Amino acid sequence: SRGDMLQLALMASENRAASAIGSHYPGGKFGFVKAMNVKAQQLGLMNTHFVDPTGLDSANVSTAEDLAKLVQAAFQYPEIRLATTSPSHEVYVEGRVNPVNFNNTNGLVRTGEWQIGLSKTGYISEAGRCLVMQATIAGEPMIVVLLDSNGKQTRIGDANRVRKWMEHNMDIH
Repeated sequence: SRGDMLQLALMASENRAASAIGSHYPGGKFGFVKAMNVKAQQLGLMNTHFVDPTGLDSANVSTAEDLAKLVQAAFQYPEIRLATTSPSHEVYVEGRVNPVNFNNTNGLVRTGEWQIGLSKTGYISEAGRCLVMQATIAGEPMIVVLLDSNGKQTRIGDANRVRKWMEHNMDIH
């Protein structure tokens, strides 16, 4: 279903699902990407430009500032918050008896140790491993944008270091 495809695209970074959503949009992928760019402009994302719905094309560009604005805007949608913070999701696939399980690409969501309101990971070689989140840290809602982490687990380690730093420094003041 379209709902399953949205869930998988946002939660599990399932690029085939994102592509399917774009393909079935009125006007196809071209119309979908055009709508993405219109929405980016409406949100004031002046340094963001999309060329495909999956995020796999290196011509898709943005900045940390624009991504923070995007997280803030996306947080207003309960469906997006729920999809991006679900630890896993099962989908029944035609021709299979048992459902296929997909896991959230953000290990912090799966452990449940954080209070995360929205989360999205991403990776292409040009951008590195990225993570954006809205999370409550030391009792305060915050947006975290981590770009170009070195290793597969580095963005999780970086997020934990940011959290510890914030909790320590907020206690001081």
